[in-house]
Amino acid sequence: MSGPVVVGVDGSQSGMAAVETAAQEADRIGVELRLTHAFAWSSDQVSPGVPPWDQGGAGACRVVKGAMAEARRWALRAAPDVRVTQEVLMGSPVAVLESGSRDACLVVVGNHPTGRTGSLRPDSVAGQLAAHGRSPVLVVRGRPDPSGPVVLVGGHGQEVPAAVEFAYAEASARGADLLVLDSTTVRNGRARKGFADSLSVQREKHPDVVTHHARVRRGLRRALIETSTRAQLVVVGSRSRGRLAGALLSPVGRAAQRHADCPVAVIPLSKG
Repeated sequence: MSGPVVVGVDGSQSGMAAVETAAQEADRIGVELRLTHAFAWSSDQVSPGVPPWDQGGAGACRVVKGAMAEARRWALRAAPDVRVTQEVLMGSPVAVLESGSRDACLVVVGNHPTGRTGSLRPDSVAGQLAAHGRSPVLVVRGRPDPSGPVVLVGGHGQEVPAAVEFAYAEASARGADLLVLDSTTVRNGRARKGFADSLSVQREKHPDVVTHHARVRRGLRRALIETSTRAQLVVVGSRSRGRLAGALLSPVGRAAQRHADCPVAVIPLSKG
């Protein structure tokens, strides 16, 4: 992989968990970690005589610097040798991180659950980036099992070679097994064959990874959610493109993003 690991910094508890995970990923891959804070404001809230980039005088600047300094401490505590850079950009979190995803090898964001179910809103930063990002997006959520497998989801019509490659690389780097969840009811035979071919290629490339194949005859979403309770990571592919991509994500992909009990990586068909 090339390009940095980009992580969104917002000062929240879930945001700091994302920073910690992003630092570990950057260290594992051997790339730079880029801490990114999106600074947005509404001109309606600006007091007379106060610059619009600092509504509260010097207060906003202190808050941002404090959040970035704390994020840096979390990153270096998780991965002492990782190279850390930081940037503060004007704009909404989605726009800033989507732009950053263009040259990133991975974008990491925290999960902000709503309601008692802990589900991820489709309009959340994580949800929109998973649909529209140009690079793999890792949503940090749940309680990952450090001794569990990396789970790759197939049979949902969104299989992409990059997802298979990502899953095998993660399993190899983590010293984990790979569990392939695959539905037996796939209408698109060509996609099915392509997925099987990608698995074969990556198995040869990563002989150190023990691969388990689980056939799911029905209820792939339920099987995914149940398996995530004893997994390190869930990996799903996305063939969606453009601004309407969110409407095209598979139900299985949406279930993973909203309900999995471990981090979820969404891998696009291609960047750009």
